[in-house]
Amino acid sequence: MIYDAGLDQLLQKVWDGERVTPAEARRLYALPLEELGALADRRRQIARKEAYDHRGNEIVTYIIDRNINYTNICNVYCKFCAFYRTEKDGDAYVISLAELDQKIEETIAQGGTQILLQGGHHPKLTKQWYLDLLTHVRDKYPQVNLHSFSPSEFIHFREVFNEPLEKIIADFKAAGLGSIPGGGGEILVDSVRKRISPLKAMTDDWLLVMDTAHRLGLSTTATMMFGHVETLDHRIEHLDRIREQQDKTGGFTAFIGWTFQPEHTKLRAPTVGAHEYLRTQALARIYLDNFPNVQSSWVTQGQEIGQIALKYGANDLGSIMIEENVVSQAGASFCMTVADMRRLISELGYEPHQRDNWYRLVN
Repeated sequence: MIYDAGLDQLLQKVWDGERVTPAEARRLYALPLEELGALADRRRQIARKEAYDHRGNEIVTYIIDRNINYTNICNVYCKFCAFYRTEKDGDAYVISLAELDQKIEETIAQGGTQILLQGGHHPKLTKQWYLDLLTHVRDKYPQVNLHSFSPSEFIHFREVFNEPLEKIIADFKAAGLGSIPGGGGEILVDSVRKRISPLKAMTDDWLLVMDTAHRLGLSTTATMMFGHVETLDHRIEHLDRIREQQDKTGGFTAFIGWTFQPEHTKLRAPTVGAHEYLRTQALARIYLDNFPNVQSSWVTQGQEIGQIALKYGANDLGSIMIEENVVSQAGASFCMTVADMRRLISELGYEPHQRDNWYRLVN
């Protein structure tokens, strides 16, 4: 075997926690999976030691929350989505406050601390409707964090309400919004977005929402849906864009990547399996040196791979997902309980802890 001094230096660079370039990321991606995973696990240890220096890197977290889709009416018709409906469809809906309350109370009864409100891009709901919804939940359930409305929804709000983005987000925050999820990230490369979701917010707009939210004191997450029409370079460009944003504002609490689920969707693209999922997550942990947390995507990969992902850079199992409608309608059907979460974490020798949105330990 020919000795490769350049590769040896790169591996040492990663081991030491230093930042890698896009070209170096491409080279790392070609490593044997186990070797890449070991490097990602090393980077996880570095990140977690800084976050929990009193307990080292042995804590793995999870959250109890519920994803409530307040409407399935949407006018952007993403090819990868099997959830959306038009106003004329017989099963189109907008949630009632009574139904919302029932779902929240069920979540609290299971120890939940957070509600995700996400929906389609409804063309007729008013700003006041959203403000009333937020205020209702804040006043009736003050113990619950509202981690709600994706960047694409906010860009939609900007167009429908005809107001500046900063004012909309500030008003939503005043009404009870606690944080913003990274949904709609897909691949943050416009050439890809134009192929899979041409009517959705483009890359700069998605990042603008995050930048604005961070400056207004709201934390957010960053996501990536991969394994469809994108290339490796597209994935790395996506990671580069969110790393750059994190350098500016530091408002991302976590990165969550998952694979495209093709069933019942209009997007004709071959998805990828567990091997490529683990490889991409590992690369993300290495590349995103300024992200403290990486979530495992058991929702799309199942419990076994979700657990293995904890050795490929993830330090969090995400949510038990009391309710999830979008990914499940595209073909994913995995379930998880709190007992499952704690068992999967403990089996690897880690200490399981429930957390809140800001990764503060609940128990």
